[in-house]
Amino acid sequence: MYGKVTAVVVIGVRGHLVTVESSIGRGLPALCLTGLPGASVQDARERVRPAVESSGLEWPLRRVVVNLSPVTIRKEGPGLDLPIAMSVLAATSQFPTDELPGYAFAAELSLKGELMPTPGILAVAMAAKRRGLKGVVAPEANAAEASLVEGLEVVAAPSLSAVVAFFRGRWKPGPIERSSPCEGALLNAVDLAEVRGQAQARRALEVAAAGGHNLLMVGPPGSGKTMLARRLPTILPELTRDEALEVTQLHSVAGLLDGGGLLLARPFRSPHHSVSMAGLLGGGTGLARPGEVSLAHRGVLFMDEFNEFRRDAIEGLRQPLEEGRVVVIRAMGAVEFPSSFMLVAAANPCPCGHRGDPGRVCTCPENRIESYRHKLSGPLLDRIDIRLSVPRMTPAELMSDQGAAEDSATVRARVERVRAVQRRRYRELGFTCNAQVPGPLVRGCARLSSEAEVLLEAAAETLHLSGRGFDRVLRVSRTIADLEGDDRVTATHLSEALAYRADLENREPVHVG
Repeated sequence: MYGKVTAVVVIGVRGHLVTVESSIGRGLPALCLTGLPGASVQDARERVRPAVESSGLEWPLRRVVVNLSPVTIRKEGPGLDLPIAMSVLAATSQFPTDELPGYAFAAELSLKGELMPTPGILAVAMAAKRRGLKGVVAPEANAAEASLVEGLEVVAAPSLSAVVAFFRGRWKPGPIERSSPCEGALLNAVDLAEVRGQAQARRALEVAAAGGHNLLMVGPPGSGKTMLARRLPTILPELTRDEALEVTQLHSVAGLLDGGGLLLARPFRSPHHSVSMAGLLGGGTGLARPGEVSLAHRGVLFMDEFNEFRRDAIEGLRQPLEEGRVVVIRAMGAVEFPSSFMLVAAANPCPCGHRGDPGRVCTCPENRIESYRHKLSGPLLDRIDIRLSVPRMTPAELMSDQGAAEDSATVRARVERVRAVQRRRYRELGFTCNAQVPGPLVRGCARLSSEAEVLLEAAAETLHLSGRGFDRVLRVSRTIADLEGDDRVTATHLSEALAYRADLENREPVHVG
């Protein structure tokens, strides 16, 4: 007796079709799994039989061999419970199998035969659509998530018995209640108008949002670094549908959807400084999971107390900052996660936080200050476009009237206008903002005036700019020119961009010319 169904395993964020074959033959009653099953799939041997019997179906008291093909891919995750059970039931002819080839199956089974919420269903549905299948059979709890893929039938079932009844023609799933898109509580909770003073930091935040640039703020505790960072998502443009699907797929794989609605708000991730390298960059034992840099894809990764993070974790940011992706290498192969995010980091100038603060005295020994600063390497800092000092606010600024401060909606409108200009400029190149443009191309797109060229040449020599730093100054100056509505980058725009290459040793902006 033989049965075959189609399953999907998620590797990274991409679904891969797997053929699940069952053969029932002579031998003592047992369930054997072959085809490189992982630990979580091996556990299915103890779940599937009770689930089948609890659903009022018959489990064969013979030797059952289940093969997962292709055998070159390690299969991980609980989503193979349902296809294993369905292949065995197909082999024992407990329901008609004519419609089986058109559906992909993915769900975890409880011992009672219920279909449990399963991470990665959106990736499963996208893989099924990509391979031209008719539909996907998934848990009811993941129905809204799977329905985000247009043109694909979603059979959202509460239990294994309901799935079998569907193929017997005795049960049909009800209409899927599409949950409203998740806008995110952060956008409704904070506003840029709440920031008192800090005119330079507000300007830098707008420039960063307009061009997609990375930002490092250095200042004493309580100067408003965290407050500013948390308001950055409120001035970023809305996600396009394609970007929203990318973000939702990553959160689906990580099991963070909580209801399955399409995520429209840009992610804001703020890991604690004790996060492990795997937690930050992705990986882990067994099934590789996306880390914080991937969960912040198309959004903001905020790293507070930047100097307190582990050195290896911080240095691991180099690849995602440069390439917009992170590759996790394991013995069985490499897994790639998208990680195109805006890095916003906040740091104190020294361990006590009061070096250079006119109102407090720094008590840190010089050797501790040097050790504290050396946690951030030159190559990593070179990948951060905007670096600025955030001073402590004066009592007058704290008591100032907030009526004159621009709110997030006003600044966001300017940012969206600038992003639209950049999309048109790079339409044929496939980029959406200035920060994504490679160095050789940005030199042609910057369109420097003659005065700006002279200033840039002098600044490159005076500040000892590396090739990467040179290109990043051009990107930031191009964004500043876009904000001002200028077609060419002038010396004024370039001077502001150079001022953002802050001298972190003295916590003072660099002035050139």
